[in-house]
Amino acid sequence: GYETTCHLTGLYPHWWKGRRFRRPIRAWAAGDTNETTRDIIQLELLGQVAEAEGGRKALDGSGLVPRERIGQPKWKAGVADFVDTIPVQHVSGGWSVLAFKSFDQGRKKFQGTAKELIWLDEECPLDVYNECLLRTATTRGILMTTFTPLSGLSEHVLEFLPREMRPGEK
Repeated sequence: GYETTCHLTGLYPHWWKGRRFRRPIRAWAAGDTNETTRDIIQLELLGQVAEAEGGRKALDGSGLVPRERIGQPKWKAGVADFVDTIPVQHVSGGWSVLAFKSFDQGRKKFQGTAKELIWLDEECPLDVYNECLLRTATTRGILMTTFTPLSGLSEHVLEFLPREMRPGEK
């Protein structure tokens, strides 16, 4: 979550030695389902959903993305309090755009658009992971994945091992 925030905002700590985006980026953050993406990733990045003036929904800014950098969210239809896309102000003056997705939408919902950053939280289906790799290919983007391999040496986990360490491979 912290690294995603750095890339969205362009606000990097002085000690940062990794990749830096000097202009706004297009990003996705995704989890298992819409609900887990909302309850874990969205909460981590943007904070709680609260009621604003006139009964409208708003984000309280208690997440990792600084409150003053959060733009007006577009809410996802059919899922309570779930952000579809949100602009995040980058230090360059422009706006990064973050969209939330879920693996249960299937690979086809991840195709078609280039991204500079994708954060996949939890182990995702290998076809979704491979589709996300393609989305970052033309941008020299970053694909991050965070998960505990609870399913053991799944097809996805094996992709991170050298061929000679994979069971049944030489």
